[in-house]
Amino acid sequence: MSADNNTEQSSEAFHELDVENLTSHTIKQKNPPFSASLRRHYTFAKRRAFSTYVDSKRSPAQAGSPIHWYCCGQTFEEPVSIHKHVSKTHSAEILQHAEALLELLLTSNEDENPVPQHDGEKEPADMSTWIPDISHVTEDDLIKGPGEVLLYYCYCQLPDPHLICAWQKALCEKLHLTGKVRVATEGINGTVGGTKVATALYVEAMLSHPLFSVMVREDFKSSTGGAECFTNLRVGVYKEIVPMGVDPDVVSFRQAGTHLEPEEFHKEVEKLLSKGDSCKDTILLDCRNFYESKIGHFTKCLAPDIRKFSYFPDYVDKNLELFRNKKVLMYCTGGIRCERGSAYLRSKDICKEVYQLKGGIHKYLERYPDGYYRGKLFVFDERYAISFNSDIISECRYCSSPWDQYQLCTTDYCCQLVLSCPSCRQQGRTACCPTCQRKEKGPGESPLHPMKEECECTDTRPRIPQDAL
Repeated sequence: MSADNNTEQSSEAFHELDVENLTSHTIKQKNPPFSASLRRHYTFAKRRAFSTYVDSKRSPAQAGSPIHWYCCGQTFEEPVSIHKHVSKTHSAEILQHAEALLELLLTSNEDENPVPQHDGEKEPADMSTWIPDISHVTEDDLIKGPGEVLLYYCYCQLPDPHLICAWQKALCEKLHLTGKVRVATEGINGTVGGTKVATALYVEAMLSHPLFSVMVREDFKSSTGGAECFTNLRVGVYKEIVPMGVDPDVVSFRQAGTHLEPEEFHKEVEKLLSKGDSCKDTILLDCRNFYESKIGHFTKCLAPDIRKFSYFPDYVDKNLELFRNKKVLMYCTGGIRCERGSAYLRSKDICKEVYQLKGGIHKYLERYPDGYYRGKLFVFDERYAISFNSDIISECRYCSSPWDQYQLCTTDYCCQLVLSCPSCRQQGRTACCPTCQRKEKGPGESPLHPMKEECECTDTRPRIPQDAL
């Protein structure tokens, strides 16, 4: 019986364990009452911890033999008996590991905690004037047919972000769109997928909304895909529309660097490369995460080995001398991270000039698919990457053959992405590092350790690296 199969049976036996014991340390900094999101995390953590513990006590499966569990010198032949034993005898151990898992879940989502709506605020009763007329299209037009994924953002003042959030949710649901939309008082940031009929109606609705009048059709970047590229629809109100971890009122997008059109950026990169190693006054800065730049980047760029964009400000602070008196050319996927990232860099008042690629890599590749950006473009959905040229600049972590298609590490609770080619995957090499690979040995090893994402990938990489050109 797998851990997942045990989950429902485990929940009844586990309900006696005290929620306050589990959450008292992990969420002591959170304001009660617990949010619905936090409760969902808690429910997942306690069930997963319990079912995994039960599964660890299962005897190795043998053909024709009934399933047994061994614990505390006893043999259990029925699921209900092992569940009752574990619930009664090992609650403290499970709580410890459930707390570790909950902490991991909260930490991994530290930039994704929505801003709660204040009591008394209600969704608008009627948003029909903001929803496009779809009487001329059929339900099949919104579900079947060619699809695409849209990527966009807009910095503009939104006096009531919760109202916009409610509208976005209603709009996307009506059009059968999936994806993620972040709303804040500073604007909106979204990536949604659906049929081309649905995405066209979505763009029409966005452009006709009075609060987004500054947007134009070119602000929406599109790629082949659809609703299947996302597992669900997530719309929420946040402090920042791109999670840099710095108060937008302290470092605003209005302080951003000079925007360069793809043609202008191309010429600047061309000029930089023409000087070769003699060019010491210009930095081509990739402000994405390491796993993004690993499979695709501009030639001769500086790609920080950081795991989250929220680490970028600390990276700048630790490497101030690297940027002193330099001309900086920044780029990211669609341009939004550069808006805040360049603003933060400019706030340090150390660079000679700061420029950023307007529309990001996405717009550049539309104009220069065989330009100075080589490899794949990482995207935050089920595709993981999209291709504009045939170059493969990364390799399989096991055999070093050219490979650039990410998959998640197959070890429970590890969120690392793995480059493992088909040949290596057939041999069971599916983990992100030897530490995680050893955790997958199966029965006989405790499955509790993976509840904290501790492996070579996270343990050996400095959180904020010190770089040099």
